[in-house]
Amino acid sequence: MGALIGFFTRLYTLVFGGLERLTNGWFLGLAARFIFAAVLLQFFWNSALTKIGGNIMNIFTPTAGAYAQMLPKMMEQVSYDTSQIAFFPYGLMVLLGTWGEFILPAMVVIGLFTRFASLGMIVFIMVMTYVDIYGHGADAKTIGALFDGEPYAIIADDRLLWIFLLLVPTLKGPGVFSLDWLLGRYYRRREMYY
Repeated sequence: MGALIGFFTRLYTLVFGGLERLTNGWFLGLAARFIFAAVLLQFFWNSALTKIGGNIMNIFTPTAGAYAQMLPKMMEQVSYDTSQIAFFPYGLMVLLGTWGEFILPAMVVIGLFTRFASLGMIVFIMVMTYVDIYGHGADAKTIGALFDGEPYAIIADDRLLWIFLLLVPTLKGPGVFSLDWLLGRYYRRREMYY
């Protein structure tokens, strides 16, 4: 019996150890960026487009809807008149949040400053979650709870998975086929010649 257990232990170690060595350093980051692109890129860009009225020419002038999405209680207090909201800090927050929703997902997908962009997206998701819960007053069913056995709760379950997906490139890097990988390769070659 001990020989059989030893055989399966060695087989297990051989198969999964080999798989780990084969994918080490390149696969997880690449897979996470691919899944992010397939599942979340369009979501974030569509959300950002609503903040500029669907017109990229409005990138410097977010719409009243952008203010209502990001600062819902404040907009309610000023009867949805954005001219009553100070640019610093609130207008600047809306402008940077809008830009972040375009720029950070693109950086994650193409793998440019991937660790920074992924961490930025994690912070963005946390702020978005805070605004949805406290600013928009999401109900308990929408928020959900961890370990509640209800995988359809949009906020707690979905966003925790989004954050985990972004933790992979934050901690492991972008993998191959990324601008970070190409730039790193270029600079390593350049240093060899100097």
